[in-house]
Amino acid sequence: MLKGIDPILTPDLLKHLCAMGHGEWVAVVDANFTARHLANGKPVVELPGLSLERVSDAVLSVFPLATDVPEPAAIMHVCGSDTDHRTQAQQAVVNLVNKAGFKSNQVKAVERYAFYEKIKAASLIVQTGEGTAYGNAMFCKGVILL
Repeated sequence: MLKGIDPILTPDLLKHLCAMGHGEWVAVVDANFTARHLANGKPVVELPGLSLERVSDAVLSVFPLATDVPEPAAIMHVCGSDTDHRTQAQQAVVNLVNKAGFKSNQVKAVERYAFYEKIKAASLIVQTGEGTAYGNAMFCKGVILL
């Protein structure tokens, strides 16, 4: 255990988040997501039993969002819905991005198959136990100034 670190951030997850450079993406996906298939050999960290909101909150507690890209966060758009529609889990992610000092319009709703393509470029996939459909998000790492 480390002081001040969220206890759900496992050593393996912290290692991968720390190794990422600015401009790299981490995906936080639901329990039904085809994580291993789309990871194509990249790391997948499993945190079963935890919600998208809980895991995203923990990740964002140590992971700075990029300030040099217009939309440093993304969610999977719910097929057949308005572009501004969000599930409860997705709205929780938007709220966390707001809490980190970003605006709601900086969370891009990405069409399902485009989201799958975007995942292929992610450096890390964190699979949660989120049970609601479309419980998937991505975050772009920013620079930490020392």
